[in-house]
Amino acid sequence: MSVSLLKKERKDLILKEINVHTRISLTDLTTTLNVSEDTIRRDLNELADDGEIIKIRGGAMSKAYHHSSHLKETYAHNDKLVIAQKALSLLKDDMLVLVGGGTTIRELVKLIPEELRATFMTVNPLTAVELLDKPNIEIILIGGQVSRYSQMAIGGEVHQRLSEMKADLCILGTNAIDAKGGLTDSDWETVQVKKAMIKASEKVAILSITEKLNSVMKMKVADLDEINYLVTELSPDAPELVAYHNNTLEVL
Repeated sequence: MSVSLLKKERKDLILKEINVHTRISLTDLTTTLNVSEDTIRRDLNELADDGEIIKIRGGAMSKAYHHSSHLKETYAHNDKLVIAQKALSLLKDDMLVLVGGGTTIRELVKLIPEELRATFMTVNPLTAVELLDKPNIEIILIGGQVSRYSQMAIGGEVHQRLSEMKADLCILGTNAIDAKGGLTDSDWETVQVKKAMIKASEKVAILSITEKLNSVMKMKVADLDEINYLVTELSPDAPELVAYHNNTLEVL
């Protein structure tokens, strides 16, 4: 097998990891592929130059997650559309909804019917902009320093605002979820904000394509017993979801 073919296979694996998990760190890619940081860095530079990914500090982000992307560029677009359609059933009039960001949540926002009357609070500026198209949705953007990793507002002001509220429902995407390991991520500040969002909500829904199931990153966001709904593209009784059914978690 030629060196160039090995490199192509490696870059294909990198691209898939980034698309599945939305964002991934240089360290995680180095561990997953068992190659040097310099090798990964060169591959990321080439993929960025080819327009396949967006480089961020310490790693890379899916091109579909960028603010200028179109929904048709989203990885697993059809699966995320199914998830968004299922998640719509959780939204009711007069709710206070705390919502994150990401490509699946973007799909959900697009599907919100114009007649729905609710208040949405978000730490994600791109989510706030998407919501502007919904005439009966009140939008509250929680501000602060914006993380280049997650595109979420972070810092003390965010935590203060979240500590003062109790939303009816929190809707989050995830980079990794596992029946034993729970929700995990790779960025400390992002993890802290997600923890605060979960704590500030009566109910919590996690939206995830099944390719993210059974994966664990370095930092814990929450255990499964802190989650009320897991929404995937599969039927709730699919074999892949058996391990995720428990007394507190409803699989949609």
